[in-house]
Amino acid sequence: MAKDQEPLLAEERPSSERSSERHVEEEDALLTGQQKPQQRKYGWPFWREVGLFTWALITTVLVIVLGVMYQHQQTSHPSKSGEWGKNWKPSGKRNMIFMVSDGMGPTSLSLTRSFRQTESGLPIDDVLVLDQHLIGSSRTRSSSSLITDSAAGATAFSCGMKSYNGAISVLPDHSPCGTVLEAAKKAGYMTGLVVTTRITDATPACFAAHVNLREEEDRIAEQMVGEYPLGRVVDLMLGGGRCHFLPNTTERSCRADDTDVIKMARGKGFSYVSDRTGFDGLNLGSGVKLPLLGLFASTDIPYEVDRGQVNDVFPSLDEMARTALKALSEATKDNDKGFFLMIEGSRIDHAGHGNDPVAQVHEVLAYDKAFASVLDFLDKDEVDGVLVGTSDHETGGLATARQLHKNYPIYRWYPEVLLNATHSAENLAAQLAHHIRFHTQLSKSAVSTYIRAILLEQGLGVYDATDAEVDAIMDTSDGALPAVYVFADIISRRAQVGWSTHGHSAVDVNIYASKAKHARPLIGNHENTEIGDFIREYLDVDLEGVTDELKEKGALLANDWMGKPVEDVNILAELDHYAGDFKKRGLEDCGCGLKH
Repeated sequence: MAKDQEPLLAEERPSSERSSERHVEEEDALLTGQQKPQQRKYGWPFWREVGLFTWALITTVLVIVLGVMYQHQQTSHPSKSGEWGKNWKPSGKRNMIFMVSDGMGPTSLSLTRSFRQTESGLPIDDVLVLDQHLIGSSRTRSSSSLITDSAAGATAFSCGMKSYNGAISVLPDHSPCGTVLEAAKKAGYMTGLVVTTRITDATPACFAAHVNLREEEDRIAEQMVGEYPLGRVVDLMLGGGRCHFLPNTTERSCRADDTDVIKMARGKGFSYVSDRTGFDGLNLGSGVKLPLLGLFASTDIPYEVDRGQVNDVFPSLDEMARTALKALSEATKDNDKGFFLMIEGSRIDHAGHGNDPVAQVHEVLAYDKAFASVLDFLDKDEVDGVLVGTSDHETGGLATARQLHKNYPIYRWYPEVLLNATHSAENLAAQLAHHIRFHTQLSKSAVSTYIRAILLEQGLGVYDATDAEVDAIMDTSDGALPAVYVFADIISRRAQVGWSTHGHSAVDVNIYASKAKHARPLIGNHENTEIGDFIREYLDVDLEGVTDELKEKGALLANDWMGKPVEDVNILAELDHYAGDFKKRGLEDCGCGLKH
């Protein structure tokens, strides 16, 4: 290379501070006395490095602080990690709340939603809490009929198996089947039942009793306090049905014998409350001593539309639900296991049996309120939990439509007709019976005036009743409709609400959940037994082991420990085929529908 040639790319290579060129320039400056402009010691590259270092340092500190805070949260609340496994179950301690809206079909939601929007002047897109948690539907047939009753329906939930109408956790071969509540108790969970009907009614009974026929409520009462092979399995019971716990020597008893089941319960450790004062003493759960038996009505707690006017006498479903949640949560706070609680909006079913739209909307609203309270509890509680809700069947064949005349109908139903009603048809019929019983000398005209002015106008908000309708209310002749049905029909016609039966229907019913992702196996359409399977799998309990124990220990008892034997139950194919027997059935076996 020639001496005066520069290396390739020499002009693009930066000089180092130690290069000979830099030293020559500095010497020239000293000799000539001319200062060379100084470069800034700390330029942009330096400060950029400082900024990046500072940002990295701050970020690291924040990560450490957040990590410490998270670890502290996990240490303070170790159960609620929010970690749900691929099997949709929490990885640790858990609670299960199962809600049953007895007799509530999809149309009940439509009826109640429109009523609420009209009553409160809400927009058409305002919905119930339930509407926001709909995840699927359930098919409800029993082993003996395409139309189930509550006993077979609840047996599907409690045992995860089909049975015949009338069976209380007993299979078609009349053997007992272990329930999710019994298995939960055996596994270390605390357990509870909350209802607005009799605690011995079909749905609650199916979780803690085993009898061949649901009518055996005296025997069910004994089993529910622990007088059966497994001993006591329920820690908390709140509802009605006191008459089945009182000996027949006591006023207001409905037992056939002199057994004092309340005394029996106390002997097994139960604390007992029977009125509003006693309930208030529970302090919404913080004043509860378990096990607890709370029976707040002789039979069923009044419909919500009536109960609200005697709130000082009867607690609401929402109050009882919140009390149970608080009590069971407190009782399990130091346990490895959580609790299982069944809450039933029982009297939605009765409103359907009575074809009473006024009672229906208020019962559904009361259930919706309790559902919201359970959601609030789950949101705030430290333990992971899930709420699943469904109905055992639909009642009444309810339709938000009714054709009143032969000509083609206009498309209308009128929720505003229900707004001015202050009482249920059941309450109005009871008022009439009481009035006649204590005013035996009243003329027909006087009774008619009472019906119009007090019962129809003030009770139902109906001011245009016809003479024929009033006469139908007073008619007590053989074959006449009971007054309770006439009151309900009067307002149903004006609201153009239709009913196809005073019994049940085969309509698929809705399934609800606190969060769809926590109840993935129930998304879509399912057999009702799959709901029982979900409860069992979520709680991770052994129903087969409980069934075996029931059979083994039951074999040592009297043969009739499950009640009167029943005739062999026909198979579905024999019962649901038309046999040429179409005719009008009498109403004497229906009454208010309590056994349907």
